[in-house]
Amino acid sequence: MGDRPVRVRIAPSPTGYFHVGTARTALYNWAFARQHGGKFVLRIEDTDAARNKEESVSGIEAALRWIGAVWDEGPYRQSERGGLYASTLDSLWEAGALYACDCSREAVLARTKRNPTPGYDGYCRRRGLERGPGRALRFAVPDDGVTVVHDLVRGEVEFANSTIEDFVVARSSGEALFVLAVVADDRDMAISHVIRAEEHLPTTPKAVLLWEALNEAAQEVPLPYFAHLPVLVNERRQKISKRRDRVALEDFEALGYLPEAMANYLCLLGWSPPAGGEFFGLDDLVRDFRLEDVNSSPAFFDQVKLTHFNSVYMRELPVAEFTRRVTEWARETEDRLGAACYSGERWEKLAPLVQERARILSEVPGLVEFLFAPGFSMEAASFEKAIARDGLAPAILRETAAGFAAVSSWRAEELRAALERVGERHGRRLGKTQAPVRVATLGRSVGLPLFESLEALGRHETLERIEAALTACGREG
Repeated sequence: MGDRPVRVRIAPSPTGYFHVGTARTALYNWAFARQHGGKFVLRIEDTDAARNKEESVSGIEAALRWIGAVWDEGPYRQSERGGLYASTLDSLWEAGALYACDCSREAVLARTKRNPTPGYDGYCRRRGLERGPGRALRFAVPDDGVTVVHDLVRGEVEFANSTIEDFVVARSSGEALFVLAVVADDRDMAISHVIRAEEHLPTTPKAVLLWEALNEAAQEVPLPYFAHLPVLVNERRQKISKRRDRVALEDFEALGYLPEAMANYLCLLGWSPPAGGEFFGLDDLVRDFRLEDVNSSPAFFDQVKLTHFNSVYMRELPVAEFTRRVTEWARETEDRLGAACYSGERWEKLAPLVQERARILSEVPGLVEFLFAPGFSMEAASFEKAIARDGLAPAILRETAAGFAAVSSWRAEELRAALERVGERHGRRLGKTQAPVRVATLGRSVGLPLFESLEALGRHETLERIEAALTACGREG
């Protein structure tokens, strides 16, 4: 790479959500820039006014900050760089690299419908049309030879020029198209490495041809190094898609995934640390990441594994930090229980148990709603299975209520001992004995440890709920 300063960029379009694949690309670019003392540039590809959403620009910035890929320059907006694109088109036109075309889409289709190779047929290349309204500008691709993309991930990728049509670089309105704008921006910003998704590889030979033509027509600027990252696929090995897969980074944040877990997992989709292992921080990524080590094979975006990663990160947080994260998440998502419940003595008793069992922050409310939700009710299916269908459930509930009422200290160990005595009288193990009690007091058949939960719930509320369950099953007293 010589003495060339490292300058990389990410260039998302502000048209909606922030894709997890874009997030991975951003992390690789950010880490590469940090590793080489370079600059990470944020550029907004907002030339498509019909699809752009201004709120998506803020979303892009927020998403990058959330995963820790904070940019050094920008955000630059393509919509504000029209003068650069116009001068670039002028240089290419004056050098004879472009020609004007007045063909309509319908005319092209009518002429080429019987051609063995689809695409534009070069009809206007030798007509000598002048530039003007209603005429697009096309790049004259060499008829013979190959265009080679030197890719740090895939090696040398060759494209026969005969398979590349004379592509449009400016619409008939005069507006520069994406392929021209990207090249003009990368040259102007002295981008040294273009690290981006594999889906852009087919358009890269066009960028190379434009770059080389501009080197001859205007100023000699070194071609950037290219690195095309592997596509992300789902469990069916299909490219992940918003139509059938969860792919929006914002959705994962709203579900309560931790940013450090998300960043760690995304970086493993195509790369792994040289020393092995799967868990690492951003400092480790900066130290160990190498573009040459990125795998070119498709990478499986596995939400099950991501959730496992998140659960590991959650358990490793200090309890106070876990509480802070839950509270912050609750405020941002307007959690149904309210952020205020994640404080105070009752929460502090349960927080370590919640932290051990919740895999993502959005699972926390379900684990503690028995304690904090306004109005208590038993889950219908759990009630039916653990109480209504169990002939011994009424007796167990009555005897449990009596045993709980008699304990001298409302502590988990005493409550456990009282329930064990009930189970012994009925020849049941503790697990089966506590099933109707759990549903009666906590509302569902699975959740936090029963006795610690009852300790937090308190004597009065526990006994009231057992009485209500007896009434519900029609066998009280």
